[in-house]
Parts: sequence; structure tokens; C-alpha cells
Amino acid sequence: MQVPVVAELFANGRSPDILFWVGCSGSFDQRAQKITRAFATILEKIGINYAILGKEEMCNGDPARRAGNEFLFQMMAYQNIQVLNNYGIKKIVTACPHCFNILKNEYPALGGNYDVIHHSVFLQQLIDEGKIKLKDGGSFKGKKITYHDSCYLGRANNIYEAPRRVLEALDAELIEMKRCRSNGLCCGAGGAQMFKEEEKGNTRVNFERTNEAIATGAHVIAAACPFCNTMLTDGVKNAEKESETKVMDIAELIAASI
Repeated sequence: MQVPVVAELFANGRSPDILFWVGCSGSFDQRAQKITRAFATILEKIGINYAILGKEEMCNGDPARRAGNEFLFQMMAYQNIQVLNNYGIKKIVTACPHCFNILKNEYPALGGNYDVIHHSVFLQQLIDEGKIKLKDGGSFKGKKITYHDSCYLGRANNIYEAPRRVLEALDAELIEMKRCRSNGLCCGAGGAQMFKEEEKGNTRVNFERTNEAIATGAHVIAAACPFCNTMLTDGVKNAEKESETKVMDIAELIAASI
């Protein structure tokens, strides 16, 4: 893929309308890279003037801050803010709720003021504006889909409707889990839990959550977060349901339907 990089555009006297913040997971995790590709494919197809920072993008510092290393967080954040401000970036879209939350809510205190949008909201806007046109009788028509609310998208930022509106546009049957929206259950990765061993208990949080999703009878468990995707995928493997239940990001579902 020929993904534009901000530095190259800048060298030619141009700047992107939107910066696509890829994030560590979307850059380095093999599964999350597919989500990044899917979202970049959508942006390419509909002709959005976007770019990524590429090698200039550092981790936003969220895992460091959640794990209590404030010094490391501020070091990373200031470096990112300097790069973003040097390029005059105004609008950022990201497919990771952790990146979204910290860039939107915690960077302004350090001098990083941007219009930050999560990709679920952005996709919903593009569908509403008629820029994304889905195939009639698309790949997921009539399929049962259940949506898992990411903590950093739902409870932290009150974004519940946008991802559901995107899924409804697919002409699929949306089935809710018992614990959903503001009452949703964490996938088990939030608050830097992704990077440490869990405390002993009767079951793993991601197994519990995945079993709730499988119990709906859904063919697809839709997520809007790379961390949730990892945890739910592990849960599906543990339940030995890989042949009948797929875990997919909403960007992948849309990319497969346009």
C-alpha cells in the first residue's frame, strides 16, 4: 500500500486534512495491522486527504501513565505534541480507543489541542454523508453480529451509538449482549492490564466476556479496539469456536462491504 507520510507531503508544501494516528498495536501487532490496512483502504477508496506520521509517531504514553510511570508518559507526550504542532496538525483519526482517549482528553493539558475522532464516529459520518456506499446484499447481510463496547470508547467517552449505526448500515442483525453499553464488561486488557499477568481468580475476564458474546449466537463479534480484538480472539480460541465465530473490527467489516 502507498500510504502517504506527513513529512513527505510537508516537503512538497502540502498538508493532510486528517492525520491517521496508527498507534503501537496497529503498527506492530500482526492482527491489528489488518485493521490498519482495512481503515487505510477505506480512506483511499473514498479519496480522503490523509497521512500518517510513520517513523515520527511515538507511543502516546497511555500504557506508561496507566501503569503509574508519569515521567515516561510526559516525555512521550511532549515529543508527540512537538511533532504534531510542527506540522500544524488539526484533525486526528485513530482506530484505537486508548489513543483516542489520551489524545483527546489528556494531551490538551500539555499543549496538544486537536480535533480527535475515533474511527467508529468517522465511519458513521462518512456513511451518513453518503461518501461510503455499501454493496447491496453485502458480505454480512442477514448475519448475526454482536458488538462489544470498549471501556475507553463507551464509559470513558460516552460513544455508544456510532459503532452500532455503522453495523446497522451493513444490513446485519445486531444482537446485544446482556452486559452492554454503560453496563458493558471490560475485555480484560484496559488500564495496562494487557501488559501484565492477571491476579488469580476463577476465570479470565476475556473468557467470561467472550462466552457472553458466543451465547448470543452471533456469527461475528464486532469490536472497535485492537486490544479488545486480541482479548476476544483469545477467548474464541479458548472456547474452540473459531470455525463459527469471527472477531472483526468495524473497519474490516466496512472494508469488506464497499
